[in-house]
Amino acid sequence: MTQITVSQDKLEKVLTDMEVLINDVASLFDQDKIVKKRLADIKADPSISKSEEELNDYLKKRGIKGE
Repeated sequence: MTQITVSQDKLEKVLTDMEVLINDVASLFDQDKIVKKRLADIKADPSISKSEEELNDYLKKRGIKGE
């Protein structure tokens, strides 16, 4: 079997990149959990949410037409 040598810096970069990718994939497939947590946060503190009207006003100010 052929042996390869990898510097510590490159190995750490690859491991860090892999960790980010794994977290991204986990987040992608765990959207229900994220939404449920957000809803629980909003129920606990309704002041952190925005109404549909507030969001439409925000978009209108930026030149985006709503329905």
